[in-house]
Parts: sequence; C-alpha cells; structure tokens
Amino acid sequence: MHVQARCSARLALTVVVSAVLAACGSLDNASQRIASAASAVTPYKVEVVQGNFVSREQVEALAPGMSRQQVRDILGTPLLTSVFHADRWEYVFSLKRKDVEIQTRKLTVFFDGDQLVRHEGDEMPSESEFVATLGSKRAGGKVPVLEATPEQLARFPAPAEPAAGSEALAPADAPRQYPPLEAPGR
Repeated sequence: MHVQARCSARLALTVVVSAVLAACGSLDNASQRIASAASAVTPYKVEVVQGNFVSREQVEALAPGMSRQQVRDILGTPLLTSVFHADRWEYVFSLKRKDVEIQTRKLTVFFDGDQLVRHEGDEMPSESEFVATLGSKRAGGKVPVLEATPEQLARFPAPAEPAAGSEALAPADAPRQYPPLEAPGR
C-alpha cells in the first residue's frame, strides 16, 4: 500500500507541476496583452514653467538711471545673478508643454553701480499675446479682457473721504490692540 500511495503522490505532484507550468505560459501571454494595451495609455506630462515671465509692458517701463530696487519691483527677482558679473542680471523664462514647441525668452539688464544703464534680449510678447499663445483646452476659449472698461469701474464707487472737521481716525493712525503674549498670572 505504501507503493501505491507513493505513485499516486508522484502523479498528483506531476499534475500540479504541469498545471503551474501551463499557467506560467498563459500568464506570459496575458502580460504581453496588458503591456500592448498599456502602450495606448500615456503618462501625464506636467507643464514646466521656469523663470520669470517678462512682458513687453514691463520692458517698456524700464528707464536708464533706475535703481536696482526699482528694476526688481518691475521685473521681479532675477533668475540668474553672478558674483563674477555683479553689474548684470539675467531674466530667463521657459515654458515646456506637451505637443507644443518650447518657449524660451531671455532679458539681460546691465547696471553701473546701483543705476540701470541698459537692457537687451529677446523681443517680449505683451501680456495678452502671451495668454493667447497658451491656448485653451475648452472649446471656444477666448483671451480674457485684461483691463476694466469705464462702465465696469463706475460700478465700484471710490470710498467717501471723511469730512474736513471730523474726528475720524485714518486707518494708519488707528490704535492697535494686540492680544497679550502670555496668559495673565504667570
């Protein structure tokens, strides 16, 4: 009886091993089908924006003789400054999007001490031109109006000024009360 049990155990083991090997072959075919179906699915590609966008309006606001702080107020913090070229700031902007050519623009401003001497670089688009190049994924996407019309401004009246003899405090002169830093009784 021992021999018969061994033979049936070997037979069962052979059947199990054969089934496992057959399953591996079908898994390989299944994995190939899944891989070919997955090639139709592409990963999401992030739009990469680097640097400072500088518009034509900002460049037109620059004037020789401006201080470094005034230039920074108009253009923002420069992307590149160098210890070796302390009198030069680089503003570089690039936009990388899927299925669209990379947009790259560069502007260099030159200083003599603390005073702006000149600027040079690529021709910059206006803000509305840049917005139009971004495109819209919505059907019929239009470039929004970037300025308010006089009719739109009229809907928001200017705040009333206090009368000449009134005792009203201006917001800057209003007393300030802050909560205590520590609980009383410490």
